[in-house]
Amino acid sequence: MHLKPKKSLGQNFLIDPNIRRKIIASSKLVPGDVVLEIGTGKGELTRLIAGHVRMVYTLDIDKRLCGLLASEFRGTDNIKFINADILKFDLNKFKIKGAKIKVIGNIPYYISSPIIERLFGYKDLISDIFLTVQKEFALRVVALPGTKAYGAFSCFVRYYSSPEILFNIGSGCFRPAPKVGSAFLHLSLRNTPAVKVDHPDNLFKVIRSAFNKRRKTLRNSLEGIVTEERLSSFFSQKKLDKNTRPEQLSLEDFAYLAQV
Repeated sequence: MHLKPKKSLGQNFLIDPNIRRKIIASSKLVPGDVVLEIGTGKGELTRLIAGHVRMVYTLDIDKRLCGLLASEFRGTDNIKFINADILKFDLNKFKIKGAKIKVIGNIPYYISSPIIERLFGYKDLISDIFLTVQKEFALRVVALPGTKAYGAFSCFVRYYSSPEILFNIGSGCFRPAPKVGSAFLHLSLRNTPAVKVDHPDNLFKVIRSAFNKRRKTLRNSLEGIVTEERLSSFFSQKKLDKNTRPEQLSLEDFAYLAQV
């Protein structure tokens, strides 16, 4: 199939067969799995996935690809092609008794955050998420407190999942070659959140407020969100300096602060 990738859709087709095999091996697929593939591309990875699992629902926003591939794969019973936008698609259609979905995707890098947020909204239906993303973005996702890449999104992802970079992917493995490095990211969804809070919305409000002004101290960035008295008590109980900055706090620290 000779189709030109659409820049407007952020398409970069994965052309390296070794990387495709590495993705299959890293995803630890078993015959009973149900997979949602985001970004069908030219169908090469779809074909490999289908050879290992019970069912593949492969979703792409590009109507021309879905039509051509549906015709090419006619007669393959465990692949269903869906022309849809993942940011609008309702995953409740995949409620399958006794099975959780594994998500595998080579996604447009500019909407990586919204896609992950969208998938977390269906956390009860999903067991694992495997995504090819920009390397810099992957480093932000897995970043730990005290590092430059650590931020609000790091905390958000870790609240719902255990993130891990499985391997890096060179630009030459794609057509067209992106100007940035890529990484294959695994998010193993938690059965219960990483920290316990009564009101998760309050937790994320505190985290976002803190990192919106990350160059400031926590005391200044949370002004108007957390009272001076409660912040002082927090610093004292956690044995932290009053000039502590947000990137020095762990998710557990933020949870404690949100609770008080």
